[in-house]
Parts: sequence; structure tokens; C-alpha cells
Amino acid sequence: MKALNKLTIISLLALSMTACGHLSTRDKSTIGGAGIGAVAGSLLSGGSALGTVGGAAVGGVIGNQVGK
Repeated sequence: MKALNKLTIISLLALSMTACGHLSTRDKSTIGGAGIGAVAGSLLSGGSALGTVGGAAVGGVIGNQVGK
């Protein structure tokens, strides 16, 4: 059972590492900005869903512009 769990985890890691290989630098910056913005929005709003979504939107826009 442990061997199956290890195989599953390694397979998922390999798959996730190749999923973003075709993205441009701007796309990667947008995704990173949205992720960082979502975390920041959640922290600043005390875990509010609106704060998290707003932070993700603002972070995505900033990441998009930085990644030009």
C-alpha cells in the first residue's frame, strides 16, 4: 500500500510539473500574481471570500502587467 501511495504522489508531481511548460512568461506571471493576491486578500480580509477573490483579481492584473 505504501508503494502505491509513493507511486501516485510521484506521478502527480511529474504531471503537475509538465502542465505549465507551454505557458508564456506573461501567463506564468499572471497565475503567480493571482495566487499571491488571493492569499494576501484572504489574510487582509480575515478569510472573506470576497476579499480572496478580489485579491486574486488584482494580483492577476498586476502579474499580467509585470510579466510583459
